[in-house]
Amino acid sequence: MKINPDNSGMHVLIPFAVCRDPAAQQVLSGLRLPHLAQLLARLSPLPLDTADESNPTLPHERVLARALGLPSGPQIPLAAWQAASSGLEANTQAWAFITPCHWNLGQAQITLDPTQVLALTEAESRALLAAMQPYFEEDGITLVYENPERWLAHGEVFRSLVTASPERVVGQGDIKPWMPSDPQLRRLQNEMQMLCYTHPVNEARAERGAYPVNSFWVSGSGVLTTSISTSTPPLMPLPLMHAALQQDWLSWGQAWAQLDATVFADLLHVVEKDGPPERATLTLCGERSAQTYTATKRSLVHKIMSLFGPKPIEIMRNQL
Repeated sequence: MKINPDNSGMHVLIPFAVCRDPAAQQVLSGLRLPHLAQLLARLSPLPLDTADESNPTLPHERVLARALGLPSGPQIPLAAWQAASSGLEANTQAWAFITPCHWNLGQAQITLDPTQVLALTEAESRALLAAMQPYFEEDGITLVYENPERWLAHGEVFRSLVTASPERVVGQGDIKPWMPSDPQLRRLQNEMQMLCYTHPVNEARAERGAYPVNSFWVSGSGVLTTSISTSTPPLMPLPLMHAALQQDWLSWGQAWAQLDATVFADLLHVVEKDGPPERATLTLCGERSAQTYTATKRSLVHKIMSLFGPKPIEIMRNQL
């Protein structure tokens, strides 16, 4: 992944850079990340963005929202922004993301699996959308295909609805506290469970031992209240997030090493050689907090602390 900074600068946003799982902490403590260490030693931290565990937004979602000129919570209309960016009419309509998903139905609770475990093909996703569309339309919701893992939808039910992304809910135990509060959407989720149970897509998936799609998730809801920003969105690599959501800490560590050798090496080049240092911004996100670093002019005290104080990566682990 090569960084190509434009005139407005380069912002690299890393979700799930730090995870609280002890296995993840052990992996991170054993990694050598020389380019990241150099970046954190050269950049200055801005005030920490943090929220409690009940917040429906993840740290990287709040940072992304501010970068896109959107409200940073609790309702972030990312679906409306995506619709507008795709050339769809989004100025007055309320939008949301609809994610085909797999619910684990236990005796005591229902949990949500990471989207990636389904590995839906385009043909499967489009077939499921076509089957669900009439039910959604009965409730005034129109589905629009975006990609195999996620669809767009517009309807008045999304205008004031506060939702949490699948990434926010995976690993949090029972999904019930995170489900949409609107009874219409909850009824639709139940109806789609019954529809999917005998759908040919799931029958074919069962034959090859793949997870079935047995419901959908609603996120990114709301309406745009301002025109979308014309600035370049942050560069947001997702391998760390995908590995973390599946608790694959070996892959998570490998993704860290790959990021250091590519994205962070490129960003360090921007800081060192490619013009005004203020063009470089790095945001590292944990599960509750986000720390943004910029190449502003540092004080003498800051420089001394960077030399003799705790190592930058150790500070990152403790803060996030």
